[in-house]
Amino acid sequence: MKNLLLLFAVLFSLNSNAQGLMIDRLAGDHCLIRISADDHSKYLILPIEDKAPEANIRVICDNELVRTINVRLALSHIDYYVPYIIDEHKGKDLLLEAHIPVDHSNRGGVASEVCLKNLRLSNTFDASNVEKFRPVYHHTPEYAWMNDPNGMFYLNGEWHLYYQYGPYGSMWNNMTWGHSVSKDLIHWEHREPALWGDAIGAMFSGSCVIDHDNTAGFGKDAVVAMYTAARPTAYGCDIQTQGLAYSHDGGNTFIKYENNPVLTADIPDFRDPNPFWNEEIGKWNLIMASGQEMRLYSSPNLKDWTEESRFGLGIGGHGGVWECPDLFPLPNPKAKNSKFRTPAQKWVLVCNINPGGPMGGSATQYFIGDFDGHKFTVDNPERYQNGGLWMDYGKDHYATVSFYNGPDNRRTVVAWMSNWEYANDVPTMQFRSANSIARDMFLYEGQDGELYLGSRPSPEYDATDELKAQGFDKQFKVKGSGTWTLSNNEGDEVKIIYDQKAMTLSVDRTKSGKVDFNQNFPCVTTAPVHNKLTSIRVFIDKCSVEVFGNNGEVVLTNLVFPSSPLK
Repeated sequence: MKNLLLLFAVLFSLNSNAQGLMIDRLAGDHCLIRISADDHSKYLILPIEDKAPEANIRVICDNELVRTINVRLALSHIDYYVPYIIDEHKGKDLLLEAHIPVDHSNRGGVASEVCLKNLRLSNTFDASNVEKFRPVYHHTPEYAWMNDPNGMFYLNGEWHLYYQYGPYGSMWNNMTWGHSVSKDLIHWEHREPALWGDAIGAMFSGSCVIDHDNTAGFGKDAVVAMYTAARPTAYGCDIQTQGLAYSHDGGNTFIKYENNPVLTADIPDFRDPNPFWNEEIGKWNLIMASGQEMRLYSSPNLKDWTEESRFGLGIGGHGGVWECPDLFPLPNPKAKNSKFRTPAQKWVLVCNINPGGPMGGSATQYFIGDFDGHKFTVDNPERYQNGGLWMDYGKDHYATVSFYNGPDNRRTVVAWMSNWEYANDVPTMQFRSANSIARDMFLYEGQDGELYLGSRPSPEYDATDELKAQGFDKQFKVKGSGTWTLSNNEGDEVKIIYDQKAMTLSVDRTKSGKVDFNQNFPCVTTAPVHNKLTSIRVFIDKCSVEVFGNNGEVVLTNLVFPSSPLK
């Protein structure tokens, strides 16, 4: 009788928990998790272990597959929790089929795993900060993984920032579009994810435009997102196609176009669409990353695209795949005092590359030239024959793209502040990755007579004394070669070194604190200086140092993980 009662207790613990979840073990490493329609919780709370293998969960409602996610469910211990939103299926039973890979030689099977014992339903999720390295004034996700900024635009006094978001853990996976909004580029409000994966694919990078004239037929002033849907195949590469979604509420919620995809190609790396309205031709233009080149298109309606030209083969940096393009005009500083017919503006083509950056791993290169709505023609091609020109010479500045519809014709950009060499390894868990501060693009002339792309801190950072008062915004006058050291009481330090003779500006983070989590992290990054330096401005946060020489003529962005804040 005693043994019978013990067996009943074991079976009961396997098939339910105190909060009403029903769990049925299936053959092998599978189980079913049932959530009753009578339960009105908002979240299913999932326990995560970063070093566990990925479990696969199929979410089923009304016998239809509604979502598939990969998540590192805890097997031996819990690092943190993430929520799965279930209240979108209110009033319906939910069935989650989970494949949880376990080592049966050492474990008692899927029923014994920590994850199943710690699943729970809840109406709240505590996302309050528990990380010493979470930035004070840089944008981060509320929790979980973030990489490339996506779909950024400015509308009605608000900056909308979408981003590649993996909501079920702090390592890359389950790509959706996260969404945050700010009125000042410093304080961010987190909103619900805007685009979820579907049967066509996961939501990879893309862009948003405002269709003032209803060219696409989605409505006047509709916010239209163009994105890459990516789906892995059995033979090892993604199928990447381009889709549309539109919003009638200013970008908070989107409806996907019923006839997606709208653009395809016969190559594997075909992604990151960036459309923009071109008044000169009265059509939309589109720049697409396509392997190791860019393809340029035109369209009257955002749906029907004609290829116009290609750019990039044999020019610039080609150490890795080309990604996250942008194409925009900027005022030409040479036009002000020129006695010749110098164009008032030049076009800048931005190309993010991984790997192949000047300091290793991922980085942002650019090209300066002209664009007539059909073809981009680079100025002085010989400048790019031995590699690219780089927007930022730090180690942690990637996937840089600009906001559409910026105020006062500003071309404002934000970058992902990390590097693919170690992005999954940085010493945070509750969240992974931050964005750089926002920067306004400009062209300037170097002492060699060539044009270069600069990126100065956006003026919003000048409007507050809060950053200066807390030591986050430091400015130095430069009178020749020198070294400036940021440090703390524990002996961590970051050195900023200007060599006037060599015309270089460097940042040394080799002794900046925690540097041993990846062999590629400790380094000295060095940038060429094209005019004599007279000033340096440094933005410091809990996990980053951004150095601007001559108000953005030369920039270096680097992550740091000091024992205590640097000063």
